[in-house]
Amino acid sequence: MLEKILKKVFGDKNSQDLKRYEPVVQEINEIFSGLEQYEDEQLIARVQEIKQEIADKLNPLRNELAKLEQEYRETREDSERNRLDNAIDSTKKELKNLTKSTLDDYLPEVYAIVKDTCRRLLGKKFEVRGHEVEWNMVPFDVQLIGAMALHDGKIAEMATGEGKTLVATMPLFLNALVGRGVHLVTVNDYLASRDAEWMSPVFQFHGLTVGCITTGMDFDARKEAYNCDITYGMNSEFGFDYLRDNMATSPDQLVQRDFFYAIVDEVDSILIDEARTPLIISGPIAQDKNFYHELRPAIAQLVQLQNSLVQKYLSEIREDLDENNPQSDNNRLAKNLLLVKRAAPRNKAFMKLMQDGELKKMVNDIEGIYLRDKKLPELDNNLFYVVEERHNSVDLCEKGREVLSRKDKDLFVVQSLDEMLAEIDNNPELSEQEKQKEKSLQTNRFMDKSEKLHNINQLLRAFTLFENDQEYVVIDNKVVIVDEFTGRQMPGRRFSDGLHQALEAKENVEIEAGTQTFATITLQNYFRMYEKLAGMTGTAVTEEAEFMEIYNLPVMVIPTNVPVTRIDHDDLIYLGKNDKYQAIINEIIYWHERQKPVLVGTVSVEVSEILSRLLKRKGIAHNVLNARQHQREAEIIAEAGQPGAVTIATNMAGRGTDIKLGKGVVEGAYESYLNLPKTLTAEFPYGLPLDGLHVIGSERHESRRIDRQLR
Repeated sequence: MLEKILKKVFGDKNSQDLKRYEPVVQEINEIFSGLEQYEDEQLIARVQEIKQEIADKLNPLRNELAKLEQEYRETREDSERNRLDNAIDSTKKELKNLTKSTLDDYLPEVYAIVKDTCRRLLGKKFEVRGHEVEWNMVPFDVQLIGAMALHDGKIAEMATGEGKTLVATMPLFLNALVGRGVHLVTVNDYLASRDAEWMSPVFQFHGLTVGCITTGMDFDARKEAYNCDITYGMNSEFGFDYLRDNMATSPDQLVQRDFFYAIVDEVDSILIDEARTPLIISGPIAQDKNFYHELRPAIAQLVQLQNSLVQKYLSEIREDLDENNPQSDNNRLAKNLLLVKRAAPRNKAFMKLMQDGELKKMVNDIEGIYLRDKKLPELDNNLFYVVEERHNSVDLCEKGREVLSRKDKDLFVVQSLDEMLAEIDNNPELSEQEKQKEKSLQTNRFMDKSEKLHNINQLLRAFTLFENDQEYVVIDNKVVIVDEFTGRQMPGRRFSDGLHQALEAKENVEIEAGTQTFATITLQNYFRMYEKLAGMTGTAVTEEAEFMEIYNLPVMVIPTNVPVTRIDHDDLIYLGKNDKYQAIINEIIYWHERQKPVLVGTVSVEVSEILSRLLKRKGIAHNVLNARQHQREAEIIAEAGQPGAVTIATNMAGRGTDIKLGKGVVEGAYESYLNLPKTLTAEFPYGLPLDGLHVIGSERHESRRIDRQLR
């Protein structure tokens, strides 16, 4: 109650920030209105003057810092090194504060110059990702506010279509004038190269250099990109370059410069979803020995045996669910449901059953009873192996071990290596040379058996927990990981601990050599090294507390330039997937016939391709954007807003995707929006025939932020 009263009297933090920025916006616009009389050369010269003035203010402290660091390197006495260390920290802090206050002083003028540069570029055409684009952007007032929030080291939450890419140019431009290099971090190569090409005219107009880091670039190209004033790149590329620099043996092998200022686009995806995902640089193992090919047939047979068992339990479950069956048994039903959950939690028939709230409660209740009475191991003896989906693990049961040890009875008999070596040492009948030979033999056998058991476990995980077209795809006879958050392929990335090799064995493609880790860092730890960090996204408020706690990044919600006229309808629930898919197809056809562009968002490659097949049967022309079709991304996105266009996409089409509406799609039916009902009616079964893009979500994603991306 007190919090509500305080907000009413003083306004919340967001409102206070907006009020604080309003006078600065007015100042920027006043300066902007006076810049029109300047010639291009005068404007360019003024930017160079500002750059020199900033350098003149900062250079005395920079020189002092360089001198202290040189003294520190040359000093060996501990007490003197401690004194210098404190002096260096103090000078760095002073320089940081001076840099901030200096840039704050120049912010209104620099932002006005960037805005005027955008005005001067109006109507000019540039090539972006192979497509000709006409410059038609001049920052609005709300975009100026977003740009100020980014300069202040905040996360700017801006709605889709509000121009985050343009907003970033202003703080990048301002901070680049310090001369330490600034970074714009994106979620993928496509966005990095697109945004670098798209925004570079603003920077290059004033002689600022723009670089872009992408996968597969050579050393010289990377170094050149980092030496630019502004560097765009994918998050993992920055992290991997940092790791490679830490493995360098001489200064001329380094590519990165300073960790001064970074703006992270789609900040919630990078700093929350992928924060704890380690970036790993690995190399080949000198003597890599595995048994994946040898073990695959036995594991495939074991999985088949378990699947047959699951079908038997599912058959009994159907019998017990039959209301007309006088012999139905609720106890057997509950037990069988739990057995299927333990045996194959990803079984499609079981997942369909779990959509029934009563059955789901029944499974959870009986599982709780078995756990309480410690009888789960007794139940598991009915199975060949147990799949713990929550822990991403698979455990062999006694029945499974019996099947796998038919050819090798001692496969699961593992004696302690220390005991074996001690027995050899204590054997008086062996000479010293024979003891060494026997020790080597037993050690190799022990290592082989341990590797076999590890390979068995990874193969079971590959067969039961990882599905083609969901967690990975097979392209050109290679297993390629699919990012669960972005839906994009991650070439060059491999699952660790032999899992990737197990997937290669499962898919019958070439098993590549095992690797060992040389260097690793998480994205969370990497981005915390920056002196100043900011972020942009359309979905940050849901994780506001986490951003503040981990990164000390406050979230500021930026108002939209015009009111949002999007209409959100309630979710529709169907009895089965086929019913749902048919409903989606009917809705697509309805809008396609009325020449309205439609975007269908799916959570997996598999679902996107099912819908694609159904549309082909109906003769509806469409594009599919998923991990398999990513090469045509720019072309598909360019067409997605055209009249009657149908696009089916995984969550690739959420992050950073900018769908421009074609001519004829927007014709100003705003009066319809105001006057007609917003609910579904018999006359309008799929919503009002308004302008714009019609978006259908095929299902809810585990992360609600990914669902919000479609909006």
